[in-house]
Amino acid sequence: MKVIITEHARKRLRDLRQDRITIADIINAASGIPGRIPTATRFRGFLAKPGRVFDIVAKDIPGGRLVITIIGK
Repeated sequence: MKVIITEHARKRLRDLRQDRITIADIINAASGIPGRIPTATRFRGFLAKPGRVFDIVAKDIPGGRLVITIIGK
């Protein structure tokens, strides 16, 4: 499944709270969610390679899985 990351989510990666979370971490997290996501839903407890815990808000659209935002812990 194709993962699409919004410009808002990319911008949030530059914030201190999302430090050390990479695009690859987001793609792996979003790809690992099973099933279909018809409405924007928050998924908790993903782990970036450097050990940072984060949540993502995602939903499925006709073009793939849209990652709306990232929330670092």
